[in-house]
Amino acid sequence: MTTTAQICPLCNDTGWKEIGDGRERRVTRCDCQRRDYLQKLLERARIPDRYAHCELSNYDVLPGQFERVQSLALIAAKGFADNYPTEDRNGLLFVGSIGVGKTHLSVGILKELIQTKSVAGLFYDYRELLKEIQNSYNSSVATTEMQVLRPVFEAEVLVLDELGAVKPTEWVWDTVSHILNTRYNDKRTTVFTTNFPDQPPSGSSDDSERSRAFRATREETLGDRIGERMRSRLHEMCRVVNIQGEDFRTKFRSASLR
Repeated sequence: MTTTAQICPLCNDTGWKEIGDGRERRVTRCDCQRRDYLQKLLERARIPDRYAHCELSNYDVLPGQFERVQSLALIAAKGFADNYPTEDRNGLLFVGSIGVGKTHLSVGILKELIQTKSVAGLFYDYRELLKEIQNSYNSSVATTEMQVLRPVFEAEVLVLDELGAVKPTEWVWDTVSHILNTRYNDKRTTVFTTNFPDQPPSGSSDDSERSRAFRATREETLGDRIGERMRSRLHEMCRVVNIQGEDFRTKFRSASLR
């Protein structure tokens, strides 16, 4: 079955429409051109299909003990999109446990900026980005490291999801440092999400058996995962927004099985 492409009734797909009458008659860019341009920006943003529905308008603030903190997170996200661009801390860091809506708000911001301000944005999962960079070192792959990183460096707005989700190594720290420092120096806007508490690394010099046991059982922090120097740089780049709540995905999956 074939489908016939719709022709714009205003410009007959020429990209130009006539407005006014008589001597006031003139031509101007058709609205369909802007719609097409915004659609291309959305496609180039690489938003995963599973988050394609996410908008600031459909972020659910659930009633209960976490209602206020989730409402404040939504207000922060809307304010960030409405006031973009700003000179002061041109980024956000959403911190919270799995399933509280950090990615939803980040994608909502990105889509809002694309649709209302024609911003060229990009979404990347932190793990997938590092995999792509590592894969570029394979001699059988045509893509180079810089071809992967250039869009990340140059995107007007970057959403980097799941920061810290890869086990830290010297290479990971160097790569994260390169990305953050480049965007910081170029004053690019970055929105991050992380599941790790925004706390410094353990950094304990106590090597007693008790101390080792404590470090083995304590919850890892963002400082543990990306290093304290880069965590400090994040604070220069971003406003930190903490989100608490139940795991939306687990909650609704459980409800659907009842």
